[in-house]
Amino acid sequence: MNDATTQGNPVEMASVAVDVHFDFVCLWCLIGKRNLDAAVDRFASLCPEVSVKVRWHSHQLLPEVPVGGVPYQAFYVARLGSANAVAARRVQVQEAARTAGLQLAFDRIEVMPNTRAAHSLVSWAVSTSPGFQPAPLIDRLFTGYFMDGEDIGDPDVLQRIGLACGLDAAGLAEHLAASRRGDNMEIPRSPQADDVRGVPHFVINSALSLSGAYSPGAIVDAMLRSTGDQENR
Repeated sequence: MNDATTQGNPVEMASVAVDVHFDFVCLWCLIGKRNLDAAVDRFASLCPEVSVKVRWHSHQLLPEVPVGGVPYQAFYVARLGSANAVAARRVQVQEAARTAGLQLAFDRIEVMPNTRAAHSLVSWAVSTSPGFQPAPLIDRLFTGYFMDGEDIGDPDVLQRIGLACGLDAAGLAEHLAASRRGDNMEIPRSPQADDVRGVPHFVINSALSLSGAYSPGAIVDAMLRSTGDQENR
């Protein structure tokens, strides 16, 4: 008899579920994702007997943005009131990004996109590809936007990213053709959607909520509390 069986019956491995609500135009969501990645690695070293399941949930912040997007720089000047206010905010954000190992390229971004097509792509990939893990695709969409300045509202950009992430070429082309027509664009709502006021928003084991780009240590602490395993800290 080994550790995975008891009297011939499999023992279910303990687990912790992390539900993540995010939008692709939220740079704090990218920072939060990298912090979560680091937290999951740290948690695995502390609690190797506990598996971690991360579930990603789309949450559009600006659904009213036109399908073709709007000029990025002008959008933020109007939102924050002046070019100086935008510059000051970016200094703050770049510092947080560097702590997470990121270098944002605001000067490359020309379009504030509508993110529905990008979210729809992730939803389609998960629903049509058994076993598909969306995290690499989500990460590539984030970095494509914030680090490469790609317009992730453009179906041609989404096609290139999808192919680079291993999605089926024929199915991807069909999906994006439907997206261009405005079909097949529903974004599934998570069970916690009504409680989400901002993103990134993490819900751990359907009980503990963290709203904001928390540090890896804070996320690990919440995961440990959710499993009652604080003695490993």
